[in-house]
Amino acid sequence: MQVRAQMSMLFHLDKCIGCHTCSVACKNLWTDRKGAEYMWWNNVETRPGTGYPTGWEDQDHYQGGWRRDEKGRLRLTLQSRPQALSRLFFNPALPELDDYYEPFTFRYQDLFDSPQGDQQPTARPISMITGDEIEIRTGPNWDDDLGGSDIYARNDLSMEGVSDEVRAQMEEIERVVFNYLPRICNHCLNPACVAACPSGAIYKRSEDGVVLVNEDKCRAWRMCVAACPYKKVYYNWATGKSEKCILCFPRMETGQAPACAHSCVGRIRYMGVLLYDQDLITEAASAPEPELLSAQLEAILDPWDPRVVTAANAAGIDTGWIDAARRSPAWKFVKEWCLALPLHPEYRTMAMMFYIPPLSPVVSTIERSLTRLDLPAERVDFELFDELDKARLPVQYLANLFAAGDEEVIRRVLRKMLAVRIYKRRQSVDGVIDDATLALLESAGTNEEEVEAIYRLTTLPTVDERFVFPPYHREMSIEDLKDPLAHKGEAGLGYLQPPLRGA
Repeated sequence: MQVRAQMSMLFHLDKCIGCHTCSVACKNLWTDRKGAEYMWWNNVETRPGTGYPTGWEDQDHYQGGWRRDEKGRLRLTLQSRPQALSRLFFNPALPELDDYYEPFTFRYQDLFDSPQGDQQPTARPISMITGDEIEIRTGPNWDDDLGGSDIYARNDLSMEGVSDEVRAQMEEIERVVFNYLPRICNHCLNPACVAACPSGAIYKRSEDGVVLVNEDKCRAWRMCVAACPYKKVYYNWATGKSEKCILCFPRMETGQAPACAHSCVGRIRYMGVLLYDQDLITEAASAPEPELLSAQLEAILDPWDPRVVTAANAAGIDTGWIDAARRSPAWKFVKEWCLALPLHPEYRTMAMMFYIPPLSPVVSTIERSLTRLDLPAERVDFELFDELDKARLPVQYLANLFAAGDEEVIRRVLRKMLAVRIYKRRQSVDGVIDDATLALLESAGTNEEEVEAIYRLTTLPTVDERFVFPPYHREMSIEDLKDPLAHKGEAGLGYLQPPLRGA
């Protein structure tokens, strides 16, 4: 057992209001400079929709992530090593500028220089790359709030498997439904970008799992851009270097939340430490697709297990990190309560950012229709459990996003979330918890104590409960530079990391 620590972020999609404050905070802090105009390390997509860059989930075209060959071994979808050599100067799987958008601004001087006339002068849009006038055709959130419409939803690859009848209902304007999906780099346990880089410029920090680019070593081959299935590595056209989300590690090292999480209006983001077994990465990432999700979750270790604690101490993990892992909201939502899931586990990168699927757009219409039948309240609650397949946001769609197509996983999560809602409604409105309610909790695989804990951390958490950061001890890292091999480790399938750099 090789225990490693990973800083993980969790997104509660039921609380996201799509305000893009997180995206703007990240843009102002990290990518507000030449060559990075089109970079959105954090973006919020409207789903169903095509996302950013357009159609990033189409791995038949972009060839991101890993595949399992006929012998059960992992191979990069993008290329083999010989193919990598042949594609150094031409890579057809790279996203083009049109898949993102051409960065633009406005020629505001036109407002002052225009001759006097009867018409209001306008500022013409111009390219931030060439300086020429352009016609704006797309942008980073071009489909914002339109993702549920037939214009964009029909091109969402996660709609695969959703029946034509349900699709037609979703596309009716009076039934249009959508939810928001914030995305950052997943800082995967088995990152394809690390494996694809010919110059070894991308590495995974051994102390907290953050995936970074060493720009001194980057040679602009851009294989990382193509290999990342989430398209969260970007090429800076001004500097000729690749860039990506760094999980605001300078902020985390001082006990502050990343800019996107700190600024979140809906308070949908949580952060904490997860311990995992590095020896299980190869086995988990190469598991058959129906077993991928469970294999990834099994690689996450129990910080209360004495064997895990012993192995963590042997690996040099500070006791402060183990304590933080025990208090981690990521541990509670992902493993203890089994409510949070990774995005597209079938990409086999073992993404370590997790999502709690949205309940509100799933249940609201069903709840109203059942209420109109004049059923007793307790009967409405039980009927809700059986009507999930008739939800506005299809269970199959959520399964394609978060469970590699396994609908039962999504039903289990939604049933537990629904049980929490029903229990708290009975408690606060009716003022009584009867046997029927307790039976409902049992059928959802939960109990009163767990429900109260879930409710507390979902709706009433303090800042310290949402963001649990371990002590980084950067002053010790500076001393460790005297022994540069002290922090050598591995990332994913045996790809070496560079030595840890001090603060």
